[in-house]
Amino acid sequence: MDVEEISRRHLAAGTPDDDIVHLLSRDILAIKHNRISSTYAGAFARAVLAEAKNSTGLSGDLFAFEPSGSTMGEFGVGSRGSGDFFAHRQLARIIGRTSAAVGVDEMDDAGAVRAGGDYIITTVDGMHSRLSDFPFLAGFHVTRATLRDVYVMGAKPVALLSDIHVADDGDVAKIFDYTAGVSAVGEAMGVPLVTGSTLRIGGDMVLGTRMTGCVGAVGVANHLTARKAIQPGDVLLMTEGAGGGTIATAAIYSGFPDVVDETINLHFLKACEALLASDVLNGIHAMTDVTNGGLRGDAYEMAETAGCRIVVEEDELRTLVQPKVLAMLDALEIDYLGVSLDALLVVAPPEVAPDIRRVVASAGVAMKEVGYVEKGAPESVLSVGGEIRDFSPRFRESAYTPVKKVVDEDKRDFAEMKAGVERAAEAALAKKLRILSRLRSS
Repeated sequence: MDVEEISRRHLAAGTPDDDIVHLLSRDILAIKHNRISSTYAGAFARAVLAEAKNSTGLSGDLFAFEPSGSTMGEFGVGSRGSGDFFAHRQLARIIGRTSAAVGVDEMDDAGAVRAGGDYIITTVDGMHSRLSDFPFLAGFHVTRATLRDVYVMGAKPVALLSDIHVADDGDVAKIFDYTAGVSAVGEAMGVPLVTGSTLRIGGDMVLGTRMTGCVGAVGVANHLTARKAIQPGDVLLMTEGAGGGTIATAAIYSGFPDVVDETINLHFLKACEALLASDVLNGIHAMTDVTNGGLRGDAYEMAETAGCRIVVEEDELRTLVQPKVLAMLDALEIDYLGVSLDALLVVAPPEVAPDIRRVVASAGVAMKEVGYVEKGAPESVLSVGGEIRDFSPRFRESAYTPVKKVVDEDKRDFAEMKAGVERAAEAALAKKLRILSRLRSS
């Protein structure tokens, strides 16, 4: 519960100060229970109100921003669909072209810069928001995810960093359990956790036990396997997948807790280690992990970045989903092509494919050919029994929890929202340029 936002909303509605203090005190006591007195709650509420008043109505570049008219939830930001992809492309516009070897405008799994003749790869992943009450799982899966993003760039991970935020009423043990999950993956793969940050969400202003955080990774490479290297004539190879944070979340909140155990593995990372240790790596054009809105989302982003047409063949796809995971997805009517499977997707010339499959198999991981790349408009399509079907990403990834199924039905006009989001991004870019001009002239 964000008491600062509650206070601001009451102020905007014209609620009298004493009423705001009363309402805030009631809510604060409801969260804090018998750990504080009513006197303390009242004093705290009045302090919150004073701060809200002092910080409301400020104007100028340093205090105000251009609103888009759409909320994060309405636009699907973080939901790995068309809205999320559009928002990320606006971020790339604001950042602009840089000297990076692989920049954010290429929508790849990680960024890369040249340093001393090698490529330094950096990436960061946020923990799954619904794993707040399961810190070890949150830490485990976000660490595995960030390492995947380094590996698929053709890089060897060399360091991890962690950032963890817990709301004011969260038990301190959460940061320990989360860190244990991070360290378990790091130690298993020989990648040290070297730095990090621990904070409260919103400081004193956010009550409750919610946790959020991220894990970043740094890697080194001499051969990049970025999406822009994809070429017509390439084939798509995909490994088996049992999912990670998304599948664990779906299992927990849909009544399939036994499926969570299937997600605790290092198959993806070990397959990548085998590829990095072999000569076949130099023959690979691109790699990615099947996460962003499932194969629907990743195939779309790859086609956009490479400027090619990607054809995904469904014939073998279902056999690559771990059986218990697939049975759960089928039972819950969740589209397995639109949800994160945490499988490895490799794009390479057809003559290299047998060697890639052989190396991956040596790590004990199954892999099959699931599509190809051809000349044409940058799009992704699905071939089912030879019939070509639309394979573009949906507004949000497959709804994989009961709450998401409800949220998925609530949609505003996307074109209208896009116009507002684009306008807000343009305003942010203009502000950046104004501040840059000021800094350079001072």
